[in-house]
Amino acid sequence: MGAAGRSHPVSRTPSALAGIALVIAAVACFATLDTTTKFVSASVPLLMALWFRYFFQAVATTAVVLPLRGLSVLRTAHPKFQCLRGLLLLLSSLFAFLSLKYMPVAEFTAIGAIVPLLITLLAATALGEKVSALRWSLVIGGFVGTLIIIRPGGEDFNWTLLLPLAMVATNTGFQVLTSKLAKTEDPITMHLYTGWVGTLLAALALPFAWVSLPAWSLWGWLLLMGVAATVGHFMLILGYMRAPAATLTPYLYAQIAFAMVGGWIAFSHVPDGWSLLGMLMIAICGALGAWLTARESRALKEFRILPAES
Repeated sequence: MGAAGRSHPVSRTPSALAGIALVIAAVACFATLDTTTKFVSASVPLLMALWFRYFFQAVATTAVVLPLRGLSVLRTAHPKFQCLRGLLLLLSSLFAFLSLKYMPVAEFTAIGAIVPLLITLLAATALGEKVSALRWSLVIGGFVGTLIIIRPGGEDFNWTLLLPLAMVATNTGFQVLTSKLAKTEDPITMHLYTGWVGTLLAALALPFAWVSLPAWSLWGWLLLMGVAATVGHFMLILGYMRAPAATLTPYLYAQIAFAMVGGWIAFSHVPDGWSLLGMLMIAICGALGAWLTARESRALKEFRILPAES
């Protein structure tokens, strides 16, 4: 093998490490967003906070991107799917905001982390893809972990604990549509459309939700929500531009740890033993699923480059 061939793996390593660092920073931002959302929801109408979160993201993204890329960044071959994607993310955010109003940050984050496992289930049922027994066991393990956190039938159970499941359903649709559009669409274009579609749809309810805030400090917390969401999504995009999804997905589960720290600092909440068990099951099953994807991807590449038999 020549010098160029030997240097190729080494040149990819810093890029992968940068992608991992960006993803970890992104999920730290998302944990900050969720913790701040729960704090703000006690004083600010939910729809008002939701609109501000999307408005800040849309304006900030536009202000950064348009001078660099011009109006050409708005071109898309699938405007209807871009709007549908924005609607799905808005609904996911709405259910997330509702969930955080009624349940702890860490438990909510762990339930949200079953989305990759649910995509596996969707691939098997709706898309007809073959799913191995090991993958099925990981999906089942993730759902068992969710049931342990929610504990239906338990004395602490109430209907609000089902709200994260609605968030998971809408977010799964958002992720599936994102993976389809990402094959042909610019990720920055997708990010722009997501922000503005969410802003405009949330603005429809704004006249019914707008109130004068009792303290100016609440505007600062709303600003923090907007910054955390915008910076987090930008870092996530940058991370996936530097390393493949199979490499980065296991690190998304670091958000559960960040959420636990945020819940402890802001609300002095520590998950009980059963919740910790459920969170651990979800994190392990999700991370193993990502590892399995990476292994299968490597095996497929090796198969494709094998010389044909004569």
